Formats: sequence, structure tokens, C-alpha cells
Amino acid sequence: MPDWLPHPSWLTVPNWLPIPGWLDLVDITLVAIFGWLAIGYFRRTRARTALAGLAILAAVYFVARNLDLRLTAALFQAFFTVVVIVLIVVFQEDLRRVFERIGSWRRGSDHDPGETEVLDLLVRAVSRLAASRTGALIVLPGQEPLDRHVEGGVVLGGRLSEPLLLSIFDASSPGHDGAVVLRGPVLERFAVHLPLSSNHEALGVGGTRHAAALGLAERCDAICIAVSEERGTVSVARDGAIRTLARPEDLATEVRSTFDPQVDEHKWWQGRSGRDAVLAAIGALALWMVVVPGSDMAERSVQATVEVMNLPPGQVLEWVEPDSVTVTLRGLRRDLLLAERTEVSVRIDADLARFGRRTFTISAEDVRKSDLLSVVEVNPETVRISLQPASSAEAPRGS
Repeated sequence: MPDWLPHPSWLTVPNWLPIPGWLDLVDITLVAIFGWLAIGYFRRTRARTALAGLAILAAVYFVARNLDLRLTAALFQAFFTVVVIVLIVVFQEDLRRVFERIGSWRRGSDHDPGETEVLDLLVRAVSRLAASRTGALIVLPGQEPLDRHVEGGVVLGGRLSEPLLLSIFDASSPGHDGAVVLRGPVLERFAVHLPLSSNHEALGVGGTRHAAALGLAERCDAICIAVSEERGTVSVARDGAIRTLARPEDLATEVRSTFDPQVDEHKWWQGRSGRDAVLAAIGALALWMVVVPGSDMAERSVQATVEVMNLPPGQVLEWVEPDSVTVTLRGLRRDLLLAERTEVSVRIDADLARFGRRTFTISAEDVRKSDLLSVVEVNPETVRISLQPASSAEAPRGS
């Protein structure tokens, strides 16, 4: 173990078990963070079903190769030679969003939708719109750019106020059917057209405004607020999903929980995000063990049971000494980790026992093991057997 880690007296680490150093821990942590972000992203992406299908095909290919199903493996190998092109074609929108998200991390967010004054004003305006059953669609941009997802709109650049918001969504206003883009305290644009979602199951009874809100939430990290003029309800679309709030006043909590992670930081590990983080950490550690030390050659000693085969006719085995031996195996560390779960044993061909031979030398060919491993040493190298006539063995005791 590394010198800076405590080493309790009761903790015994086998020499074949890889122990990460501090640089390895940094490596594993970085991979775990990227894995955590990837899991969260693919939970929200519309392509997750296609990704699941691709993962199933990869698993079938892996099984076919290990079971030596040559025809199946050859067909899948031909498919995976063009899989990069397939991924680019099928997931081009998602890949572009990934790169945009990376770029947005660098520049950060240039607004603060969680500001108390702006939120209070927004909640009051949305509550009045819902009470009067006036349809409205409000976009709160996140870190990802909106320009390629929205069309049209009139640039306003005015400071947000309750009368301004109510007047824009007034039925007599020419821009009331579009959306407004609210960046912090600035009402950036109005009469903006958003992409429509085709997820009718998620929309339920929602109309065009809800389809537009969900359509944008499926394509970027913006929050879309939709007020229904038929039901007077307030719905929030985010992370590719939409839900109706129990009351308009809950809007402030919904927005704060998105743009201010400290609101629920004491509960993050209890939810899906915490489970994703644990899953990513376990996956990163397993991947490190397979890729980094798992690719190194190592040796490991295991206990192997001695099995005596091909006994002379009319003879039965009385005893074998010793009945197990220590076999030292050599191979990739990841293959050695599975050595205990495989049937490692020693088979002795006792055919020469019919000529009186009772001592046998164990060779590497006598060791039953995985083909991926080689035998370095067997200790002890010889075993002795004792035989007796089958009639004596079958005779009743005391006869």
C-alpha cells in the first residue's frame, strides 16, 4: 500500500491485488467525474434507447468472441468497423451538444436566474398569468447556447418587470403566441419560436406551448415555463422532461434547485445524482484495474486439487498424497483475478500404475486451467498414490 495510507494490522493485501497510488487515484477520480457527467447526460438524451441497443450489440459481440462463434463474431466485427461513422450520423446532435457543454464550462454562465428579486418578480407575474388563464411561454437559458434551436423573435433588451411581462402575453399583443427569453433581469427577446417535441406520451394533455417548452428542454439545458390558458396550470420543462407544478409558487424552488446546487446539496447523495456518482466511481475503479494493472504480467499461486484418472482395470484409488498442490500461474493480472473462480486442478494419468508405478511427476500439461494462463511452478512436483483391488474395496467391513 502507499506510504501515506494507513495500514491496519488486520488488513492483509495479497501481492497480486493492485493497489492504486496517489496518481492513480487522481486518474480514477477524473474518469469517475467524466463518467458521472456522461451518465447524467445520457439519462436526459433522447438517444438513450439507441445507445442501449448499441450496448446490447457490443455485449453480443463480446460473448461471440469469447465463445469462439466465428461467423457471428465476423459479422459483428464488420459492423463495428464502421461504427464510428454510424455514431456520427445517428448521434450528431448529441455529440454537438456535448462539445457545446464543454465549451460552456469554460466560459461559465453569464447570468443568475436564481437571484431572489428576479425570481420573486417572475413568480408573481406567472401566478397572475395562471390565475387569469393567460397562456405564456418563458425561457430561462442555461449554459448551452440557444441560437441554433430557436427562430425569429424581436430583440427587446428591457429590464424585467411584471407589467412588461403581462403586456407581452396579453391576447391582443402580436407576440403573445411566442416565447420570451429571460436572461437574468433582462428580457432579451420575445415572440421567439421554439422547436416542438414529438414525445406525445410525456406531453399528455399539454398543447403547443408545452410541446415547444419540452422541445427546447430536450435539446439544451434551458428551463422552459409554460402557462396553460385552458387549465391555468404552470408546467416546467427541463432536462428533457416536463411536469406540472402543484401551485405557481413552487416555481421559485424549481428554478433555484437548477441554477443554485447549494439549495439541495445536503440531499444530492440521496437522489439519482448520488447513485450515478457511486456507479461512476465503481466503474472507474473497475476500468482502472482492467486497463492499467490488468494489462501487466503477474504471477499468482492457487491451491489445486489432485485428481487421479485412468486407473488400471480392477483397481480403485485408496489414497493420494498430497491431495492438493500449489500451482503458480502466470498471465495478465485481470485473468489471474479470475483464477480462483475457474476450476484449477491437477489430473494424473495413472495408466502406468498397472506396471507398479506409484509416484508421478506433475507436468504443466497435467494442470487444468484457463488457456490464457501458463504454469510457472507446481509444489510439490510429485504425488504418490495407493491402489487396492476393487473386490477388497467392495467387501463389507470386518469380513
